[in-house]
Amino acid sequence: MRGGGPSVLGIVLAGGEGKRLMPLTADRAKPAVTFGGTYRLVDFVLSNLVNAGVLRICVLTQYKSHSLDRHITTTWRMSNLLGNYVTPVPAQQRLGPRWYLGSADAILQSLNLIYDERPEYVAVFGADHVYRMDPRQMLDQHIESGAGVTVAGIRVPRTESSSFGVITPGSDGQTVERFLEKPSAPPGLADDPNCVFASMGNYIFTTKALIEALRRDAEDESSVHDMGGSILPQLTDRGEAALYDFSANHVPGETTRDQGYWRDVGTLDAYYEAHMDLIAERPAFNLYNRSWPIYTHSYQLSPARFNAGGIASESIISAGCLVRGQVTRSVLSPGVLVDPGAVVQGSVLHDNVHIGRGAVVRGAVLDKNVEVPPGMTIGVNPERDAELYTVSKAGVIALGKGQLVT
Repeated sequence: MRGGGPSVLGIVLAGGEGKRLMPLTADRAKPAVTFGGTYRLVDFVLSNLVNAGVLRICVLTQYKSHSLDRHITTTWRMSNLLGNYVTPVPAQQRLGPRWYLGSADAILQSLNLIYDERPEYVAVFGADHVYRMDPRQMLDQHIESGAGVTVAGIRVPRTESSSFGVITPGSDGQTVERFLEKPSAPPGLADDPNCVFASMGNYIFTTKALIEALRRDAEDESSVHDMGGSILPQLTDRGEAALYDFSANHVPGETTRDQGYWRDVGTLDAYYEAHMDLIAERPAFNLYNRSWPIYTHSYQLSPARFNAGGIASESIISAGCLVRGQVTRSVLSPGVLVDPGAVVQGSVLHDNVHIGRGAVVRGAVLDKNVEVPPGMTIGVNPERDAELYTVSKAGVIALGKGQLVT
């Protein structure tokens, strides 16, 4: 930690396949997917850790990691003079010729990172959520509690519990009494029976407790070797797990509207809805908080330009865009071209997408380098769209990187 505090090593778990976010993950790991125009999903967790003074961070990667590795190595350059770093760590097969069996096995196979750094605490955070958080506040509670692990939890409706690991707090509101992985009908909270605490996938471990838990898990042949499904239940049973209530976390510059915002964008619908959260007059998540910035790669591009009657409203328009048509309620990444007469509504366009003259795009997510020919429509004819493209449960239309539009 910066300023002479306890030593903390950050480990970011970024090795998942991201199948539910296809086709955006057809050619890249989920944490490398573009979000909010110019960011990658991994930028949110890395910014939170760095803003909090955790300046030595290992990002564990596995599937389709080239884009993610390149982004981290070119963007997240720390001070070598001070010994700080953010580094991608690919699967090294240190324990034999096998891939990671789960997130716990990923850390087990990377224990050399912990042995080399010798931190007092290890912050193990997920890589694909959109939120702001000050991990220092969670660390302070962890140290005060004396727990082996502290897990961050957020209140969600009980009806959504099957999508999360669910934490049942003890009577003191801090001890974890039970941890259930994606239960169908867990008990509600004592003060709100319609809600449960969902795990955010963020953990702070005392180093000794983490190493011992990983070794016990490795010897358990019935384990799925997962942080949420294996390690947390194990430490809960031993009375060593504590809950951190995310609603108590505050970052500088937050608004009353975006305080406590957290989104798991693991599906197309969640990914799309999170983008719509960005573009309101009072956005549910404020990208413009300079007191707790989200860092990313700075593109060397000219400012966005509007010509030939081009107009944009309730939208985010990135550098290098040329808008000569009509854009509403949309997010445009760098280099997007919208030709005269084209209409883009409620859509997310990634880098260098080209919308041809007179084309119409509605309710769609188009990955980088997609070209929509003049006069073509997406989001106008549902039956045709379903035959040609990926369509989510809620009707969001998604095209993969460079996908042909016919």
